[in-house]
Amino acid sequence: MRPPDKSGTSRPAAAASSDFESISRARPRPSDRVSDERQAGVVTELHNEEIYGKPGHLIRRLQQIAVAIFVAETKAFDITPVQYASLLAVQLRPGIDQTTLMEAVAFDLSTIGEVVGRLEGKGLVKRLVSPKDRRAKVLYITPAGRRLLARIKPDVEVAQERILAPLPRTEQAPFMRALKHLVEANNEFSRVPLRRKPGSKPTTGSNRAMKSRRR
Repeated sequence: MRPPDKSGTSRPAAAASSDFESISRARPRPSDRVSDERQAGVVTELHNEEIYGKPGHLIRRLQQIAVAIFVAETKAFDITPVQYASLLAVQLRPGIDQTTLMEAVAFDLSTIGEVVGRLEGKGLVKRLVSPKDRRAKVLYITPAGRRLLARIKPDVEVAQERILAPLPRTEQAPFMRALKHLVEANNEFSRVPLRRKPGSKPTTGSNRAMKSRRR
């Protein structure tokens, strides 16, 4: 026996079926809703300059792209950009300590500690007791480290060329000048400001606009 409706009378099966079909037609399927939401999301993302037009976002994305290209071009050597920069700095400044290395490549001390540990584990650098302070350790590149830098150099150059390749040749030099200016002018705001020489002040340019805003 059919259950009674709110009026207390039974409804014909055909009427109930018709009501169900009309509700089903009016109510969008979950797959339709997901598809519409995705399409709306894509349109919003493509036109959302509040996110995708900001210099900070674009610089972060370019960094991700630069790392991916470097790793792809140098995959035979199993080395990251940070490890490469650190190894090169150790070669250029034999006997450098980790604190000075941190300032030379602008990475925090904990990161440099991990990087040096990995380079040492690969036999590319060695840590020795400092002749000036026996409590401190200094770094030297090994013969294997020198060979790696010599062999990897062409691939590193290719990676740098690939990063700039989308720009016309005539725009690459101006872009690099502008990029250097931005980095140097904002160096003091970095978590680890770059210091080109031991004991020197951080490399900085003029950032009057920022200083005037702070006032």
